[in-house]
Amino acid sequence: MSAAVPDRSSILIVDDMEENLVALEAVLGPLDQQLVTARSGEDALKAMLRQDFAVVLLDVLMPGMDGFETAGNIKRLDQTKDVPIILLTGTDVDADYAYRGYSLGAADFLSKPIDPWVLRTKVNVFLDLDRKNRQLAVQAEQLRRLLVAEHAPRAGGRSAAAAEGPPEGTRPDSGRPEETGAGRSAAEQLAHITEMLVQIEMLLRDGENAASSEFADRIAELEKSVRRLGSVNGNAA
Repeated sequence: MSAAVPDRSSILIVDDMEENLVALEAVLGPLDQQLVTARSGEDALKAMLRQDFAVVLLDVLMPGMDGFETAGNIKRLDQTKDVPIILLTGTDVDADYAYRGYSLGAADFLSKPIDPWVLRTKVNVFLDLDRKNRQLAVQAEQLRRLLVAEHAPRAGGRSAAAAEGPPEGTRPDSGRPEETGAGRSAAEQLAHITEMLVQIEMLLRDGENAASSEFADRIAELEKSVRRLGSVNGNAA
């Protein structure tokens, strides 16, 4: 099953100094992604509520709401809590800064001056994860739509499969479905598919803690189940 997913992800850069924003934009420019900047923690939170980001580069030393407080607020909001944060700070900082950042849920911590190659490499990891998660989300939605279309009610109030008559293997006298060749009735397969969709949605919400291979396995299993259910309905026609 193919799914078209936009190649470009969004990266949020947060720093109170314009020259730092310009420098970071220059470093990340070769990645050819959408770069969004914010000059304060408040502006960063507003931007994250307006759109989705693959990763946030967050300066620690900012006036008002500093990087630590901003990171804590990001992780407290359901809409933004799963977005990876890379904290950026100068070299003259307290030794416990890294510990404080990781305890707030930051994914990484870099000290200035930042090596452009190192920064692009770290950001690319999160861009790749974002692309995979968006691909899997699109596939899950396509499977959901396929499932709905397969069982959409027709004018008579019955599903498309039911409108064609009882499925093969149903005993006319009782109306009860027998086991299909795959060992499940159509109703049981439908219930299993619905359960898998719920599990995939839960994995997508917890994308930071779930392996991409687990997503792929669940999607592959779901595709097979939908095809089996489609073949059952096709044989019943």
